[in-house]
Amino acid sequence: MQDNLLLIDTAAKMIDQNPLGTGAGYGFPTDIIKIDRAYTTKLLGFKKTQQNPIYTQISRGKFEASIVHVLSQIMLDLNKIATDLVLFSMPELGYFLLPDELTTGSSIMPQKKNPDVLELMRANYHVVKANEFLLANIASNLISGYNRDLQLTKEPVMRSFEITKKSLKIAELLFSKLKVDKDACKKAMTKELFATEEAYKLVRKGMPFRDAYKKVAEEIND
Repeated sequence: MQDNLLLIDTAAKMIDQNPLGTGAGYGFPTDIIKIDRAYTTKLLGFKKTQQNPIYTQISRGKFEASIVHVLSQIMLDLNKIATDLVLFSMPELGYFLLPDELTTGSSIMPQKKNPDVLELMRANYHVVKANEFLLANIASNLISGYNRDLQLTKEPVMRSFEITKKSLKIAELLFSKLKVDKDACKKAMTKELFATEEAYKLVRKGMPFRDAYKKVAEEIND
C-alpha cells in the first residue's frame, strides 16, 4: 500500500489548484473586470492558482480521471487480497478462517458460508477501473473550452470514492478478525515446496544447477 500513498500524494499535489476566475475557458479581460484570483485561492486553501484559462479547461476530466486512477490502484490491491482469501479460505485448503461478519449463507446449502463480501470487493475493482476509462473517454475529443459533456464526470468520481472507502473499511474489519489455521498451513508445507532450495544446496556443494535440478526432480517425483 506504500506505493498507493505516493500516488495519492501526487494526485493531491496536481489537483491542488484554484480554477476560479477563468470563466468558461478564456478568462476575464482584466482591463475591464478586476478580480483577485489570489484571494479565492487563499480563502479556499489552494496551494496555487491555475493561471492559463485554457489549461484550466483542459484539466477538467483529466484531473478526475487521475483521481480515479489512484482509487483503482487501491482497489486493485484489495482485489488481489480478496481473490487470495476467497481461494485460501475454501474448505479444501482452509488456511484462513473468515469472520462470520464477512460471509453469508448459501441459498440451498445449509452448511455453506459464502465469502460474498470479498467477492463483491473483488468485483468492485472493475467498477472503479471502468469509471477511470469512462472519465478518460468523456474528456477526450473535446474542443478546447467548456463542454457540457464534463457534467458527466462528477458521478463516476463520487461513486468511486464511495466504493473505495467502503472497501477499505471492510478490509480493516477483515484483518482485525481474520484467523489463520496453523495446522492446515503446516499440513500444506509438503516437500515439493522446498525443491528449489534443495537444488540450491546441491549447487552450493559444486553441482551444476542443471544436474541439481534433474536430481531433485527425480527424487521428488519417484
